[in-house]
Amino acid sequence: MKTIILLSISNIFMTIAWYGHLKYKNSPLWMVILVSWLIASVEYCFQVPANRIGHYQFSAAQLKTIQEVITLIVFSVFSVVYLKEGLKWNYIVGFLMMIGAVFFVFKK
Repeated sequence: MKTIILLSISNIFMTIAWYGHLKYKNSPLWMVILVSWLIASVEYCFQVPANRIGHYQFSAAQLKTIQEVITLIVFSVFSVVYLKEGLKWNYIVGFLMMIGAVFFVFKK
């Protein structure tokens, strides 16, 4: 559970770093890169321990799969709440298909 919490926190920071600047299209690119990099550096403070702790329980492929599912959830909420973009039906179907892949990654 600790791994999932740390991965979730890191993903929130990374989503903000990667997509938060889209509301500030008039800001200079160098400033956006600098601010994004600073936010992403905080993300690593959660991502690295999450993977280190998680690797005692999960394989690297399973950790990556968990992280991608968290990414889809965090990004979906972020895009609707912050960017005010709707989730179209085809996005949801595509996300569900990716989440369906989790079954095979965790299958014994």
